[in-house]
Amino acid sequence: MAGSSPSPHKPRRKAKRAGNGTELFQINEGTPAPEPQVRSPSFPLAAFLWPARGSVSQWEILPLILMAVGLFRWAAGLWGYSGFQKPPMFGDYEAQRHWMEITTQLPVSQWYFHDLEWWGLDYPPLTAYHSWLCGKIGSLIDPAWFALYTSRGLHDPALKIFMRGTVVVSEYLIYIPAAVVFVRRFSRLAGVSSWTASVALVAILMQPATILVDHVHFQYNTVMLGFVLATMSSMLAGRYMWSAVYFVAALGFKQMALYYAFPVFAYLLGSCLVPRINVPRLVGIALVTAVSFAILIAPLVLGTLSDVKRGIDPRPDLKGARPPLPLFQGLTDYIATDAFYYPVVEQLVQMIHRVFPFARGLFEDKVANFWCALNVVFKLKQYPSELLQRGALLTTLAAITPPNLILLFRPRKLLLPLAFATTAWGFFLFSYQVHEKSVLLPSMPMTLLLAGSKGLGKDTRAWVGFANILGCWTMFPLLQRVDLKVPYTVLTLLWAYLLGLPPTSLSAYFQEGSSLWSQWATAFIHGSFYLAMALWHVLELFLQPPPDKPDLWVVANVGIGAVGFAICYLWCLGRLVVESEILPRSWVARKGKAKKQ
Repeated sequence: MAGSSPSPHKPRRKAKRAGNGTELFQINEGTPAPEPQVRSPSFPLAAFLWPARGSVSQWEILPLILMAVGLFRWAAGLWGYSGFQKPPMFGDYEAQRHWMEITTQLPVSQWYFHDLEWWGLDYPPLTAYHSWLCGKIGSLIDPAWFALYTSRGLHDPALKIFMRGTVVVSEYLIYIPAAVVFVRRFSRLAGVSSWTASVALVAILMQPATILVDHVHFQYNTVMLGFVLATMSSMLAGRYMWSAVYFVAALGFKQMALYYAFPVFAYLLGSCLVPRINVPRLVGIALVTAVSFAILIAPLVLGTLSDVKRGIDPRPDLKGARPPLPLFQGLTDYIATDAFYYPVVEQLVQMIHRVFPFARGLFEDKVANFWCALNVVFKLKQYPSELLQRGALLTTLAAITPPNLILLFRPRKLLLPLAFATTAWGFFLFSYQVHEKSVLLPSMPMTLLLAGSKGLGKDTRAWVGFANILGCWTMFPLLQRVDLKVPYTVLTLLWAYLLGLPPTSLSAYFQEGSSLWSQWATAFIHGSFYLAMALWHVLELFLQPPPDKPDLWVVANVGIGAVGFAICYLWCLGRLVVESEILPRSWVARKGKAKKQ
């Protein structure tokens, strides 16, 4: 059927080629395409779900999918975690536990001020509320887990089970329902059959980097990613105000959601301008966004006012002194420090200061982005911080402007994953203070392409697989430092095997109906990187770096990863340009003719 997604199997006969591909954007939501006649599955994940291909309802297979992916998450959590028995700071696990400690044991007004040298709270308010809820529940089981000061560095096995459980429950409440709804809506919009969408859903939920970071290393990234998925899903359903609410929640949980702020803004604004100007919709979205932010910070504001009224000092360490605000120092010329609202201003300024740590510099660790790779040649830390901040801002804007202009003037639902992925790659490559784990942000929307038209076809599967495996590989130095090499190896190779990807299989390359030169180019590019990754692992394992270059292998990882991610950015941008139909039809026709030849 024209515009429908090929299922993850080998067809019995060669399908008739669809015209020039423009019918992709003429499909409306409705009944998914019927499954074509099949002979055998073409990669292992399809083979595992093969018996369910005749299922009448997706709800018959969905419980099995949720149980299977949950089992893998819990099994991965049996391994160690970040900072296990590694003093003095004990890693991200201790940071999350400590935030549960301070939010349950201290007044609200002291959350963002308390002992900043020991994992001071540096995430937005919704993370603090989430930590408070988890800490309250955990304290009912064992109050010693979150006792102030005395619980630092605690490695109680029962606490580990509880902490792992909070990640799984949070994910099953936010991320997984959002992923299920998004895949259902996106696949229907693209004309993909329900069984094919189920295969894509498993691939998305088994994404190795997500499991490694949240369920092994330990964090709650999937809560933020779940709110982003709910944002995108609401856009697909035309519920624009709900999409604004969900995105405010994503920003309120982790500031990294700003990676997606531009495509959210571009799509919502574009939906108010195209095909005609819709002022009521624009005003409604703006009001809902403002109200959502107000509700987000209300507990922090009201809690601070209540504490001040009860005589609780937000800064007891200062004994009544009021130092200049960490940001906006000029405000103290206009606001009296003894005004009743000054503690609220101080609280909000401190929260912003903690959430956006510009004082830390362009980067803290070696990450596979443009700046760290460039630092190998030009030592950037010799330049003023202000100059580096402006350089990061300008290059980031240059990278993210093209995809968001496309989405603004072509606010089409099927373009959302590509626009989100391209923008997030731009942020990851060029923005300020990037972390290794931030690769989750571009890889998530790029992986969503598996649920779209031709998503499980070889070309898309090869590129999505390449981005995910490269992303896991660039996190290896981080995982290695906390003794997580085994789960890294098992989960990455398992996902590659399930989707028929290198290094376990080459079945994702070379298919009928595509340009031979482009297939060879893709195979050559991906093959070069896969060989480089494999060789890097061998050298890193058996060969010690020279004494004068102790970070040689980490630097090599950064350089290879940065180039690979730049290629992923260009691929997403190129595909977005083509699928948005902004190119002249004559150019598209010539390209299609060349492909046939």
